[in-house]
Amino acid sequence: DVQLVESGGGSVQVGGSLRLTCADSGYTDRFSCMGWFRQVPGKEREEVATIYTRTTFYTDAVKGRFTVSGDAAGDTLYLQMNRLNPDDTGMYYCAAGDLGFCLSDAMPAYWGKGTQVTVS
Repeated sequence: DVQLVESGGGSVQVGGSLRLTCADSGYTDRFSCMGWFRQVPGKEREEVATIYTRTTFYTDAVKGRFTVSGDAAGDTLYLQMNRLNPDDTGMYYCAAGDLGFCLSDAMPAYWGKGTQVTVS
């Protein structure tokens, strides 16, 4: 079974930083693509950042502030979030799957349960 477990969320003041971690347990092979999404109640889930090999993508709202990275084994994903603002508030989800979701609008095959980020 694939289990993606997020951690690192919390409450932070405007301008602060958080580092989210997504640990993949129960799966030995690397995913082709991993990423982070976020969702605010009443709105659709939004793709924030994705990574495959060394190629990264960021939604415009977080470019220059967020950095997505993975460890050498390819089973832990990070999202370093700097200069946070209230618009960054939401539930952040780790996602993983094949290359299709990095290169198109295809949805990832696997999701974590999310970690809440609140900026005020």
